Amino acid sequence: MPALAPIAIVGLGYVGLPLSLQFARSGVRVLGFDIDSTKVAELNAGRSYIGHVSSASIQEQHAAGRFEASTDFSHVREAQAVLICVPTPLTKKREPDLSYVLNTARAIAPYLDKNLATGPAVGQTKLVVLESTTYPGTTEGELRRELEAGSGLVAGKDFNLAYSPEREDPGQPEHRMADIPKIVGGLTRACCQRAVELYQRAIRTIVPVSSCRAAEAAKLLENIFRSVNIALVNELKPVYGAMGIDIWEVIEAAKTKPFGFMPFYPGPGLGGHCLPIDPFYLSWKAREFGQPTRFIELAGEINTAMPQHVISVVTAALAAQNKTVKGAHLLILGLAYKADVDDDRESPAYRLLDLLSERGATVAYHDPHVPVIRPTREHPHWAGHQSVAWTRENISGFDTVVIVTAHQAVNYGELADWCPCIVDTRNVMARFQTRPGQVWKA
Repeated sequence: MPALAPIAIVGLGYVGLPLSLQFARSGVRVLGFDIDSTKVAELNAGRSYIGHVSSASIQEQHAAGRFEASTDFSHVREAQAVLICVPTPLTKKREPDLSYVLNTARAIAPYLDKNLATGPAVGQTKLVVLESTTYPGTTEGELRRELEAGSGLVAGKDFNLAYSPEREDPGQPEHRMADIPKIVGGLTRACCQRAVELYQRAIRTIVPVSSCRAAEAAKLLENIFRSVNIALVNELKPVYGAMGIDIWEVIEAAKTKPFGFMPFYPGPGLGGHCLPIDPFYLSWKAREFGQPTRFIELAGEINTAMPQHVISVVTAALAAQNKTVKGAHLLILGLAYKADVDDDRESPAYRLLDLLSERGATVAYHDPHVPVIRPTREHPHWAGHQSVAWTRENISGFDTVVIVTAHQAVNYGELADWCPCIVDTRNVMARFQTRPGQVWKA
């Protein structure tokens, strides 16, 4: 197999940093790039800014000379492969925002030399792989045009182009990156083969598909599948609730069937960098072909409406105490979008903070993984707010605590002892002794 080191990874966030370390652990020298100079300085000092990525793992690979971060994209010239791991958010009109991908293409294009001039891979053409989730056609369309325009080269001839979607599962140590099969689709067969050879150096199982578009579509299918099924149980939750049936009990019973059923669980709304965003990439692209995506749109409506459902339960819980949302002191328990991580992107907790604050409540939050709210694109007004200390005096002072994220680090037994009223969106309190009327499921 021809030597492919060093490689460049652009975007050192929740996808790019773990991927960089996985390649580095596999013996590949990695040049990491990010436009955030603070992140770059932290990484080169051996400090992690992501909860589930240890500083020790960064220090180990940096000390071994296998990982280094930079803001200088001219060093892309030294790399044999460039992996793009940047955000693909939605605009305020819920349309795809490819600006991060296209700006990255413009930054690296001048350094896509036709042949690598130095190192063990002299004479080989470069490989560019997009990992960011997007709609089918992005890699061979918008990305390809930017790379060719900025480099004067031809994709598939002068450089290889491929798509390989990220499959990160933060907070789940049993899902090791090396063991998660990697889908790869290339512009040409040769492009696909080059990408397969690259990822084989770090990932055990590679799944080649016929094209970049097929790989892009597979990633969207994975996330749409989850979005639609979560919407189903979110819709059933109030329906069964009106009938006096606990949706959580129903799911536990149904999942005992050894075939034909897969459990999904309701919640306060979707969060993270995938599920609230990615399905709309396909629905937007489908309109270009005159194809309706009714399941996707309906699932989006149901999941987006879940914070409003939580607010209605909070209102009822307060009313049972002869209180109203206006003037109430409320605590959001869990700011991260999923359990046991510090990733708060698109978290429904922010929507709940906004809705409750707009209704006149005094709101605070507690999250052991998010001690201080960092600036975000969507909710900059909450930046700088700090997590409330977990003490009996603090917690018992709130009229209601709303469980949004079920972190294992939270002592829910103490919550049951301290808090007069709990609105539980995750069924956490079912495992603990509580008083009649204390817990409201939402």
